[in-house]
Amino acid sequence: MAISSGAADLEERQLGGWLEALAAAGVEALQLREKQLGDRELYLLTRRVVAAAGGRFAVLVNGRADVALAAGAGGVHLPADGLPAAPLRGLCGKGFLIGRSTHRPEEILAARDEGCDYALFGPMRPTPSKSLRQVVPGLAGLEAACRAGLPVLALGGIETAGDLEAAAAAGASGVAGIRAFHDPATATLLAARARELWPRRPEAA
Repeated sequence: MAISSGAADLEERQLGGWLEALAAAGVEALQLREKQLGDRELYLLTRRVVAAAGGRFAVLVNGRADVALAAGAGGVHLPADGLPAAPLRGLCGKGFLIGRSTHRPEEILAARDEGCDYALFGPMRPTPSKSLRQVVPGLAGLEAACRAGLPVLALGGIETAGDLEAAAAAGASGVAGIRAFHDPATATLLAARARELWPRRPEAA
């Protein structure tokens, strides 16, 4: 899963080129994490991204189920302290993806029990986008999280094929990242290795 940060600042041509690169690389999902945008701006950006994706990858909106539904996105990604997933599931239906950010095993259990489709867990290692005082669960924490029975995407410091391999060995169902997917060449290499480590099920192909 690619995570956007600053996509709204790209010119239309640049945004289109980046989205095409993600699709060509085989990235399966993009989380729009543009917290600086107002409601209308986020809605319009989501509409453009959904149209550009053309069903080639899922589009999820960070923290805004209302915007995701209004713009025709495929799901919402909730923060650790965000809305409960169960009421959203009742409103949005089974085909609407609901994910949650988690940092501790007990948060994974809660996400599983409330009906989330997946959870992001991390960071695997310190990252520039977080506080220097952040708690870093690392690979040991990731292994514990993956035993909860909910699909887990590893997050934080995912930059190389080796990072993907370590996440897979820990039991993760995939990875997510911001910086790793900003460069099309790196995104292509990582997505190719990810497909080897996590082959798509026939129904998802």
